[in-house]
Parts: sequence; C-alpha cells; structure tokens
Amino acid sequence: MAIRSFLAFELPVDIKRIIVKVSEDVRQLPLNVRRVNVDNIHITTVFMSDVQEEQIGPIQDVVKDVCQGYGPFSIAIKGIGLFGSRRNPRVLWIGLDGAIDRMACFRDDLQKGLRPFGIKEETRRFKPHLTLGRFRKGAKTGTHLDDLLSKYHDLTSPECIIEELVLFKSDLRPGGAVYSRLNGWPLTGKR
Repeated sequence: MAIRSFLAFELPVDIKRIIVKVSEDVRQLPLNVRRVNVDNIHITTVFMSDVQEEQIGPIQDVVKDVCQGYGPFSIAIKGIGLFGSRRNPRVLWIGLDGAIDRMACFRDDLQKGLRPFGIKEETRRFKPHLTLGRFRKGAKTGTHLDDLLSKYHDLTSPECIIEELVLFKSDLRPGGAVYSRLNGWPLTGKR
C-alpha cells in the first residue's frame, strides 16, 4: 500500500502565533482564496508523494542519518508574497529568513539519500515559505490584495530554533488534507 508522505519542520510557537493573526486578516478580506488551516502549515523540506509501505523503514534510516549530521536551524518570518502575479495570483505565502543556506544543503542531502527510493528530486533552489492560501482559478484580487501585501510587507518575527524533522502522512479528504505524524528526528549534528 502506498503512503502519501512528506518531511517537514513544525512551526515554533512564536511563528505560529503570528501566522494565526495574518491568516485571520486574510479571512476577513473578500479574496477568492482557500486558506490553509494554520495547524497544517509547516516548513516542507521534501515532498515524497506516494511511498510503498515497505520502504518507510529504510527511508527513516536515511532521514535519521542526515538529521544526525546537522544541528538545529534558526529561522524567522520575513515578509509576505505571491507565487504568480498580482493580476493572476496562485499562492499567498509568508517568507522565511535565517539559516536558509544550511537548510538548502540539508534538503539536498535528504534528496540524495532518498534517490534510491525513486523519490522525485526538486531541482529548483530551496526557498522555504509558509503557504497561507491558494487562490481559486480566475480570482479577482483588486485593492484588497494590494492592501494586505502592503500591510505585511515588513512582517517579521523573533528568531526561533527548529530542531526536529518530522515525517508526515497526508490523507486527502473532501474537507482537505489531514496530516498525521509518523516519526521525528532531532537535529543533533555539528553541520
């Protein structure tokens, strides 16, 4: 049986608190956007898609080895933005700052280790972000979106430490995806 899964970091409390406030502001606006449940927002490092159940154990061994090579990452929120354009937006996101270059190396090491399992490698530069919502096709945005982007242009948070990578299972349901934690590994290395 295949398990739809991904590797991600859960949000630190201080960052989550800010995301809740911004998400609530988005909800108040007449934007044609499907908001992501704040409890489902995380920092995805590798989306593995469908993995055969018998591969989960060996995959976890690889992930544990990589996590033992890296120390915790410091991150902070930095601004808000769109994938797509203001006229044709696709995704509303909050940016991250901090140990992004180290996180990119971490992601690349995970992908190299997972290659033998047939997990598709992401070739784009690692640009971690927090997805707040996805615009519906043909969404009209107008000044409400401009006002929101202006209001949160300089959005920041205290610097926070993330120190555990989590393996999540994703079950697609009519009301949206439901994520279950399967395992977690502390970042205990020096890199």
